[in-house]
Order: sequence, then structure tokens, then C-alpha cells
Amino acid sequence: MAEIRITYEGKDTYTYPEGTTYQQVAKDLCPEEYKDIVLAKTNGRLIELFKPLRDGDVSFVTTYEKNGRRTYRRCLIFLMERAMMDVAKETDVRVMYTLGDGYFCKLTDDAIVTDEFVESLKKRMQELVEQDIPLKKKVMKTRQASELFKQDGQEYKGRLLRYRSSSNINIYEIDGCHNYFYGFMLPSTGYIHTFDLKRFEDGFMLLYPTKADPYKIKEFDPAVKLFTTLKASANWGEMMEIPTIGALNDAIARGRSREIILTQEALMEEQIGSLAKEIVGNRDRKFVMIAGPSSSGKTTFSHRLSTQLRARGLNPHPFPLDDYYLDRDKMPLDEFGEKDFEALEGLDIELFNSDMQKLLRGERTLLPNFNFKTGKREYRDRYMQMGADDVLVIEGIHGLNDKLSYTLPKESKYKIYISALTQLSVDEHNPLSTTDGRLFRRIVRDARTRGTSAAGTIAMWDSVRRGEEKNIFPFQEYADAMFNSALIYEMAVLKIYAQPQLYMIETKDAEYVEANRLLKLLDYVLPMETEDIANNSLIREFIGGGCFGL
Repeated sequence: MAEIRITYEGKDTYTYPEGTTYQQVAKDLCPEEYKDIVLAKTNGRLIELFKPLRDGDVSFVTTYEKNGRRTYRRCLIFLMERAMMDVAKETDVRVMYTLGDGYFCKLTDDAIVTDEFVESLKKRMQELVEQDIPLKKKVMKTRQASELFKQDGQEYKGRLLRYRSSSNINIYEIDGCHNYFYGFMLPSTGYIHTFDLKRFEDGFMLLYPTKADPYKIKEFDPAVKLFTTLKASANWGEMMEIPTIGALNDAIARGRSREIILTQEALMEEQIGSLAKEIVGNRDRKFVMIAGPSSSGKTTFSHRLSTQLRARGLNPHPFPLDDYYLDRDKMPLDEFGEKDFEALEGLDIELFNSDMQKLLRGERTLLPNFNFKTGKREYRDRYMQMGADDVLVIEGIHGLNDKLSYTLPKESKYKIYISALTQLSVDEHNPLSTTDGRLFRRIVRDARTRGTSAAGTIAMWDSVRRGEEKNIFPFQEYADAMFNSALIYEMAVLKIYAQPQLYMIETKDAEYVEANRLLKLLDYVLPMETEDIANNSLIREFIGGGCFGL
């Protein structure tokens, strides 16, 4: 019998009989932790554990890593779907969006969710885990799979597959339950060891393990404002008859692109106008504090809000917090010894409060500018004095943190949290990651404005995400208002710019696995031309052609 020769993590060499699976090798080489291993990595590519071994360098991916967590969560959704076949045969479940460390789910046909139903579903899922049922994978013709899913009631998945260029796709099965997922899967249900279900609002939460501990479920503390914003956006997508990528593709194919763009922009302008009206209604509000994660469109939003405030009689001044950075040589360091430009301590908090107090008293104040080329704060004869109609529109990641503006009266501040909370799902059981949406935006913008490659942007993304989780997300529920900057059509636009950038990443690059995942996602989206997009549209901040000089 032929043998397969592998090098484990670039060190020791082993030989195995041809036909040995990666799962068997994981049990052999990592006997104490093999149930934490969910994927293999061979010759720079991710591969499922039930695949036969290949020659080359092999390492393993656990649920402590993001690709391992994604795999675990996909299979958790599949497990829930299979359990639904036994608990509620006439009803299906839709996975709507991510909320904290879990997915908000709803039953189809507006079926009522009870505590008894949630407990029954959870119990059946646990029984399926104990049975350790293998996940079967088979190749099917794409057209045949599309019809199969439509017959099973998965209309959105069937519609999406119409736009799949490949003639064959991989279908997964758990004991008679078929589905199609957009990533790698586990070998069996027994690998799903930690989860919980909680009834919430008109649906329920499917809770998955925390990032820090794959065996721990964090106590569910609902972010009510965020949930309300997500729900409103999803309802609007349903009203537009574009709740999923497949539906967006249908709309583009039928020539609705201009209608979609104009309608989305009208909605966004109306929402910005409502915020401006709220601010104008209380003249004690002199500081509009805007914060949100990377690539949320904070800068364009601040300019558009300023335009609406000006139309209502105020004199707004867009104002970036970046001008209060400490000189670069005084920046605090993160846990890796790198300069932490996202730490609150990287700002001159005392100077900021001193200047804002002077402005609040109506004093003429000299304000700083930060020179990013020299890494130093400068003064360029930039004076400001605030009168009765003046308001500062302050944009920066720490805008919602009261430690930044601790001396300013509460009534003088109006806090807005902005994020790109996409209202699209991939299909019935796969929500589109808002993080992926922002990453596409950043890849496009960084290449255009900073000359940064897609590989460079992907390489720094984990660090950006850590900063967001520390400095932004904990404060989002303290905002006076939330604004969703996601455009229902933006994936179709960003594809045109992001796809070539991602193709430049080679197999040997460390960022290849992530780039390949993003390319596969874009493959499901039809492109949309940009000529009908207004020059003040928020998406212009990323693709260019905007009127705010960004």
C-alpha cells in the first residue's frame, strides 16, 4: 500500500497509509486535544478533517482560532436545523443576524416561540450531539441542488445558487437533513460540545462559545439598542424585497440597480435628517460625539449630518479627535509592544477637555492639528469661538467614552454610534457578517488612499478588531442614537474594487486563506455599476468620487 509522508508543523516527519484521514492523524498526534481540533491546514490551505491525507506540511486549527470558530458556528447552525426537523416538522428557522456571542433566530410563518419550544429544541440538539452523527459530504449538480432546496422550503438558497458559476457544489447532510454552507464543516455532531438557547423578543438566541474560551457560554446580556437597529434594517430589506444576496442578484439582473440606489440613499438622508432635527431640538447640545468601528463611514456621516444641521439653522464644525493624538514617540504600547494608536491613553485627554471647556464658555481658542507625516501635534493659527448656533461634530473611536469628555456636562453632549450593520443575509441559515462588510470597505479604501495592499489590510485586521472590542463596542449601548451606515447594495459595488485586490494575494502568503474565503463570498454577488451613486453617498468614502475630499 502506498504511503503518505507529512511534516507536522514544519518539524517532525511521519508516514501514514494512503487513505488515512486528517481526523485520524489529529487523534494520533494530539490525543489530549483532538476534539478541540476542527480543521487541518496543509501546504497553506485549510482542509476538512474527514478528507484523506496528502503529502506535505500539516498543522491543525482549533476553536481558539477564528477559522476554527467559524467552522464550529456553521455546524452549530446545521445542528439546530436538523433538530428542528424533529421538534417542529412544519416550521423552519431563519438565522437573522449576529447579536453578541450568538445568533438571533426566528421561526418562519411568524410561529410563536415559547420557553417550552426552546427547551425542546435544545434537548434534541444535545441528543444529536451525544449520537455523534457523521456529517456526510457529496457533490451535486448546482441546478439540481437549487431545485432540491426550493422543494425543501429554502427558497433563498435556491435563488442564490442560480448565480453560482460552478456546475457542481458540495452538499452536506446530517441524518437526512441537507444544506449548503459557505465554508468548511466538522466531521460529526459530537464535536459540538458547547452551546445554549435563550428565548428573546419574538425569537430566540442560539448562543455559541466565547472567543477566549471555547467551552464557555457568556451570560446573555441583550444589546437592546443594537437589536432594535438591526431589526429595523432587516425589516426594511424585507420591504424592499431584498433580504438576501440571492434577492439582490435578482434585482440587479432585472435592471433595478438605479431604483435600489436612489431608494437607499433617500432612506439614509431621511434618517440623518431625523438625527439633525433631534439635535436642533435642544440647543444645550454643543458637542455631537460620533463613534463607531473601522470603516463605518464616520467621516462622511459627520459631513452629511453637518449639512443637515446647517440646513436647520445651526453652524456645525466637523472635528476629528485625531488632532488630539499624543506625539508618536509618546504613544502607549499594546500587549505586543507595538504603538497602540487606538488606546484612549493615546489622546491628550486633559488638553481636549481644557479646549472644549473654553469653547463651551465662548472663549476664542487655538486648536491643534496632528501632522501624520511628522507624528507630532502642531498649531497652525486654527482659532475657533463658539456662539449660540455653533456646534462641534466630533468624530473618533472614543467619542462615546465619558472618560474622554469627563469635564463636559452630560446635557452638552449628543452621542451617536455608527456601524455598517448589513441587512442582507446570504440565505435562510447564513447571516452575512457585518465584520466582513467593513473589511471589504477597508480593503478598497486602503488600496485607493494609502497604497496598502489587500494583504496588508488583512494582516492588520485582527489588531483593528481587538481595538474595537476594547474601545468601542462596550460603549455602544450608551449612545443617544444608533445609525446604520450599511447600504443594501454595497457588496455588489465593492466587489468590482475588492476582487482584483484579493486576487493579488498568492498561495504562499499568510493572508491567502482569508483572501480565498472573501473571494468565495464575492463569487455569489453580481456586480453593480457605480454611475448612479451620488457624490455624497457614504460608499464614496471607500470607492472614491465623493464630494467631501475623502
